[in-house]
Amino acid sequence: MRLLVVEDDPALRTQIQQQLHAEGFAIDLAPDGREGLFLGQEHPYDLAIIDLGLPDLDGVSLIRTLRAEGHSYPILILTARSAWQDKVEGLEAGADDYLTKPFHPEELRARLNALLRRASGLASSVIEGGPIAIDTIARRVTLKGEPVTLTGYEYQALAYMALNSGKVVSKTELTEHLYDQDFDRDSNVIEVFIGRLRRKLDPDGSLKLITTQRGLGYCLNLPEGSADS
Repeated sequence: MRLLVVEDDPALRTQIQQQLHAEGFAIDLAPDGREGLFLGQEHPYDLAIIDLGLPDLDGVSLIRTLRAEGHSYPILILTARSAWQDKVEGLEAGADDYLTKPFHPEELRARLNALLRRASGLASSVIEGGPIAIDTIARRVTLKGEPVTLTGYEYQALAYMALNSGKVVSKTELTEHLYDQDFDRDSNVIEVFIGRLRRKLDPDGSLKLITTQRGLGYCLNLPEGSADS
């Protein structure tokens, strides 16, 4: 998952970056509203975190512009303002949730996960399909109840495809959502991740979990039913 963080406080910006990097997210940073708008227009983010009190272009104007241009990824407001009118203005501009500073890292994580689930139409934090269960809070994957060891990028690739289950996801799309803008991207690496996921989740190929659509990309086909069924 690739996130945009628009925050003018360097210490808080770094804190959020370190937390979310540690949790496996790819992060692009912007210190002001103008750069945030540029990045928000240029890249297909999975979610944006936007401070309201930004220099150059305030957070509400930034959110309003992104929504007017059709950018529909979830937006979480960060605000040090306590007045309810500021929060309402941000939500009415097109944000999906808000978090008041100072905040606890666990609360930020919980709100981000909830927004990402809602954006994919999921009510539960656990995505289940046949023998596979993906716990998006614990970032744990099980196969027939047994834990599956995945690297951070393998988990991110699987989680992104699970949130888009049944849809064809191109290598370019996966690359854009797994890496931040400073990463030297090599789409061939995606083929390696997919190959390893197939071997770990479907070693005998009986489930046909990840199919290749030649020239288009990959499709994760989660079987119906829960992991317990």
